[in-house]
Amino acid sequence: MRSSKPITVTLGSQQKSLEARLESGAYNSASEVIRAALRALDREEDAIDEIMRRKIREAIEDPGPDIDADVVFERLERLHTDRMKTQGGDA
Repeated sequence: MRSSKPITVTLGSQQKSLEARLESGAYNSASEVIRAALRALDREEDAIDEIMRRKIREAIEDPGPDIDADVVFERLERLHTDRMKTQGGDA
């Protein structure tokens, strides 16, 4: 018995990428390409999760003093205002 079911996928501009992979002989079917793409996406998401966990752990373990949230938001607002002025936009 099949553990998966057939699905229909609209690829849009990625259709050419799929076809190129099939024509190269690197893959034997569209299903193989899609499975490989999903495995790559899983690896990418796992890597990003690990980076985020590491950054959060570093932030929690940082011995430096905390910065008050109001100060952070004031800095962000000032940075945004300065960037908008530089880019010619309205702040």
